[in-house]
Amino acid sequence: MRRLLLLLCLAILAAARLSGAANAQEPSPGFVTKAKQVYMVEAKTGTVLLASNENQTFPPASLAKLMTMEVVFSAIKKGEISPDTVYPVSEHAWRTGGAPSGTTTMFAALKSQVRVEDLVKGVIIQNANDACIVLAEGISRSDAEFAARMTARAKDLGLARSVFGNSTGLPDAESHTTARDLVELARHIHREYPEFYPLYAQPDFEWNRIFQRNKNPLMALNIGIDGLGAGFAEGSGYALVASVERDGTRLFLAMGGLASDKERLEEARRVLEWGLSSFETKVLFRQGEVIGQASVYGGTSRYVDLVAKEPVDIYMPTNNPARLSGRIVYRWPLRAPVAEGQDVGVLRISAGDRVVREVPLVTAQPVGQGSLTSQATDALLELMFFWL
Repeated sequence: MRRLLLLLCLAILAAARLSGAANAQEPSPGFVTKAKQVYMVEAKTGTVLLASNENQTFPPASLAKLMTMEVVFSAIKKGEISPDTVYPVSEHAWRTGGAPSGTTTMFAALKSQVRVEDLVKGVIIQNANDACIVLAEGISRSDAEFAARMTARAKDLGLARSVFGNSTGLPDAESHTTARDLVELARHIHREYPEFYPLYAQPDFEWNRIFQRNKNPLMALNIGIDGLGAGFAEGSGYALVASVERDGTRLFLAMGGLASDKERLEEARRVLEWGLSSFETKVLFRQGEVIGQASVYGGTSRYVDLVAKEPVDIYMPTNNPARLSGRIVYRWPLRAPVAEGQDVGVLRISAGDRVVREVPLVTAQPVGQGSLTSQATDALLELMFFWL
């Protein structure tokens, strides 16, 4: 029992140290936006700056093209296709997304042959529906099969609430996504495909002797936005996904449910300017600094120190910073032997009741397997904790 009480005291002390290291001042008033769904994060730390109905689904509309491009980029990266691969323009692609469709198009001629590199530029810069369908049919035989591949790929990336019914984002009853999924998708594209990402900021593209400027309306804001796109769906309103970089700080923002294109532009500017001007980076723990401890079952030591592989920092408000708290989460008990640098859990940093960052934690030192006596004692302690 004395050993049990000692364990409880140590756990309380560790929690108090972590809370004291992370606590700031009282929470600031929430930032209010007209968007029905919104999610914004700072790229380097992954700090969530703004979140409201971020997991509520809505039609992606043209923002589905972000997933279309991720599948294409992945196929290029794996060597499945190349930028020089050529695909034909089918009658379906031409009628559904080309000149006769009345939708955004790169005006690819019926039965012509178009390189993947040009199709990618058509999708990203001109928001071209014909280019999407040509790529979908070329890679997966049909737009429907490609859409199934988009959904499967989204699940692989952890975008659990996104389903895509086609490659274009044209009205489809099956298609839906969330603001959070869209931000995570944008961050993934920026991180994994740096060779393609600059296309989102390319100002124009000429194809088939037709010159067109970048169709992303957010580019006109001139506040450092370098991607990604906008969409509109009847019944759910105007949406956007944006990335902005200024003075080394990059933000990713997704918004949905806005009433008009004007409101979308105004809210995008207001939210991004707030995110860029009202926060600063604070270091909570240095790289290698002990953040807490995990109990070890059957080891030469009853505890092992937990550290992060990099500095634990957070993007915090400069005025009235929110009150932060930290919580170490791992599967108890950790069984010996334990290797140095072993992944064991995460540090969850919260502002109020909202988790703003999760940081993986590893062990700071190895712990060998203990004697039979220590293993028996730990077995008794584990049993007592279980019943408690």
